[in-house]
Amino acid sequence: MHAGMLALLGPIGLPELVIILFILVLVFGAKRLSGLGRGMGQAIRGFKDEMQTDDDAEPAPKAKAEAD
Repeated sequence: MHAGMLALLGPIGLPELVIILFILVLVFGAKRLSGLGRGMGQAIRGFKDEMQTDDDAEPAPKAKAEAD
C-alpha cells in the first residue's frame, strides 16, 4: 500500500478488530477458526521447541582443511 492510503485508513483499533473477527466467524464458522487457531498454536510451540533444542545442542567440531 502507498503511504497516502495508509494515512487515509488510520490506525486499526479494537472496534475494527472486533468487526474483522465477526466477519471471519461469519465466513469461516467458529469451528473452523478454532481448529485453525489450535493448529497455529501447535506450529508455534513446535517452532519454539526446535529453537530451544538447537541452542542446547553442542556445535559440531569443524573439520580442518588440510593444505596439500
